[in-house]
Amino acid sequence: QVQLVESGGGLVQAGGSLRLSCAASGSIFSINAMGWYRQAPGKQRELVADLPSGGSANYADSVKGRFTISRDNAKNTVYLQMDSLKPEDTAVYYCSAIIKRGRSYPTLNYWGQGTQVTVSS
Repeated sequence: QVQLVESGGGLVQAGGSLRLSCAASGSIFSINAMGWYRQAPGKQRELVADLPSGGSANYADSVKGRFTISRDNAKNTVYLQMDSLKPEDTAVYYCSAIIKRGRSYPTLNYWGQGTQVTVSS
């Protein structure tokens, strides 16, 4: 089994910062891309940022220049540093990872349970 465990969400005032973490554990052979998505009430889940192994980060236009994604491959962990937060960043943030459990296993997309980020005005 594979688990993604997120932490770091919470309540912050506009202009503040939060750092999300997501650690992958379990039977892992390799991890390709890791990233963050978010879903606000009444809206579809959207990509915030992702980071392929050995590749460049990809950001949603709405967070460019404010959010930074990074990975610690030794710890199978992805981070999302969120600065200059705005009320419209309020959402449940989900960690995503493309993981292969073994040589003969397919590559699958795994999700974390989600962590709430609330930005007050």
